[in-house]
Amino acid sequence: MAIIITDECINCGACEPECPNTAIYEGAEDWTYAQGTNLKGTVNFQGKKLNADEEQEPISDEYYFIVPDKCTECKGFHEEPQCAAVCPVDCCIPDEDVVETEQQLLEKQAFLHN
Repeated sequence: MAIIITDECINCGACEPECPNTAIYEGAEDWTYAQGTNLKGTVNFQGKKLNADEEQEPISDEYYFIVPDKCTECKGFHEEPQCAAVCPVDCCIPDEDVVETEQQLLEKQAFLHN
């Protein structure tokens, strides 16, 4: 499962530097698949072709957000999701809408960083 930041977020920013995939962004910030990964140019990602360098719309305009396509729950880096470990208000929780196995998360991590 990916991690999601709930609307209880106080915008402290503690989570952002902890993410090894650069999947966490400040509210209203554009993002790219390339940021914090080894992806460049056109890539085939989870069955779709996309430009890793193309700016994407923010998922939230009000508080920090996690890009589910880039979230690996820190698998391949840490024992637990680092955003949840440092969040002072416990608003980094599993996203019930994005369920992935440990193997899928490790494969995503390898794709993003190899």
